[in-house]
Amino acid sequence: MASLLIKGGRVLSPEVGLDGELDVLVQDGFIREIAPSLNARADRTIDARGQIVSPGFVDLHAHLRVPGGEISETLETGLAAAVAGGFTSVCAMPNTRPVNDRAESTHALIERAKKIGLARVFPIAAVSMGSEGEELTDFAGLITAGAVAFSDDGRPVKTPELMRRAMEMARPLGVPIIDHCEDPALSAGGSINQGPVSERLAEKGIPNASEDVCVARDLSVAELTGAHLHVAHLSTARACEMVRDAKRRGVRVTCEVTPHHFTLSDEAVEKYGTHAKMNPPLRSAQDLGGILAGIASGIVDVLATDHAPHAPELKSKSIAQAPFGIIGFETALALALTQLVHPGKISMAHLIVLMSSNPAHIIRQNVNPALGRLQAGGAADITVFDPAREWTYRAAEGRSKSRNSPFDGWKLKGLTTITIVEGKIVYDGR
Repeated sequence: MASLLIKGGRVLSPEVGLDGELDVLVQDGFIREIAPSLNARADRTIDARGQIVSPGFVDLHAHLRVPGGEISETLETGLAAAVAGGFTSVCAMPNTRPVNDRAESTHALIERAKKIGLARVFPIAAVSMGSEGEELTDFAGLITAGAVAFSDDGRPVKTPELMRRAMEMARPLGVPIIDHCEDPALSAGGSINQGPVSERLAEKGIPNASEDVCVARDLSVAELTGAHLHVAHLSTARACEMVRDAKRRGVRVTCEVTPHHFTLSDEAVEKYGTHAKMNPPLRSAQDLGGILAGIASGIVDVLATDHAPHAPELKSKSIAQAPFGIIGFETALALALTQLVHPGKISMAHLIVLMSSNPAHIIRQNVNPALGRLQAGGAADITVFDPAREWTYRAAEGRSKSRNSPFDGWKLKGLTTITIVEGKIVYDGR
């Protein structure tokens, strides 16, 4: 493999205490040396002055739509979009057609991704067979095949009793249960957040209680079992407070927030229509403030995209009929920089923790221990980005097969320039 020398960037790897103007030498897929002003020979040199050199970003929550959803995304287009956004690793949710509930499905997805040669793919397998909430999947067999966590994403784990059994199985295996926290009875038929906007649009709303009730349930079961609960795409201020209180009690819980939930309130639905329809829905301005406070205070552990591509013909339906979800790989970093770092809500180091170190740590017990950090001898998964680059996002120019984004036409500040996976440049956006 070719050698690579990254010169003069701000190397920022909080987990190992690196923060300074340093050079990084990559050989044979691994980081060989990190030091000031390296004079080493390399096949290729990258001038990273004025840029951040970070451990590769890890997306803990994405939908690659393969198999069964190729009308909206292929593995090739999804991973191309991921590396363009700086993601070197993508955790793929199991709500595909068929559901990823078997070891052979997990193994096949990993092998297909390896052949494409862009981002690494770490499958998240279903908690229950078919995600139907009845029979647990073979956790041990799925982990052996490469699964890094379990979720019935798209649906909450069906009952407290099933969640207890799942957590009791997952705990000794060292993997988290990731739950889409929603009470189906409370949200049934809803399209957007319940409140003034849903009333003005005459759309059935989804109340905050739908999320809050399920978060409370899951936290109680996690406390009972001692297992690791990860709350997906947290959206309400109350849920954030419950996670905070549970952490203080010593419950093993982590949580994630998406860029759309820290950027937009439900008023965006009136402007962007179905491109602002997601589940959980965009919430009130008050909830948005609570989410931002949770990120700033460290309650939130991870920024995840919940990348959810849908073909135009699907999103062109009415608000009530269109599917939930938006694409997110190529805007996540820029939105985090624009909305969080540049206004001073969080530091650059905190951003790296949220997008690399923490998600890597959550899955790392079953994968490469060098993910989420830059250190000699570790895997050369590296994201280089220019935090000051101003640009306008054009969904039609993106690498995803789908275009469903409310951020089309937004002016943003901060852009991925180079993405490196196993020492190979897989994206060059300079």
